Formats: sequence, structure tokens, C-alpha cells
Amino acid sequence: MTKLFIWIGVFVGGWIGWWLGGKMGFEFFGEFMISSLGSIAGVFIGWKIASEYF
Repeated sequence: MTKLFIWIGVFVGGWIGWWLGGKMGFEFFGEFMISSLGSIAGVFIGWKIASEYF
């Protein structure tokens, strides 16, 4: 279950990061960097949710 929540966190965090990068006016590389930060945050959030509730 933990791996599933981490995967979902990476997917959603990366997508939100990419979207925010586009809204902030960055080009491809800037969007990629912000998406990477969102994915890292998604790993942590997914892991926390899985460890506390499942």
C-alpha cells in the first residue's frame, strides 16, 4: 500500500509542479525543475499518508 501512495504522490505532485511552473511563466526547464520538487514533496506526503492511515 505504501508504494501505491508514493506513486500517486509522485504523479500528483509532479503534475501540480508542472502546472505551477507554467502559471509562473517558466519555460520547459523551469517547469521540469518545479515538477521535480513537486514529485519529491509527493513522495513524502504519500509516504506519510500510508504510514499513518494504513
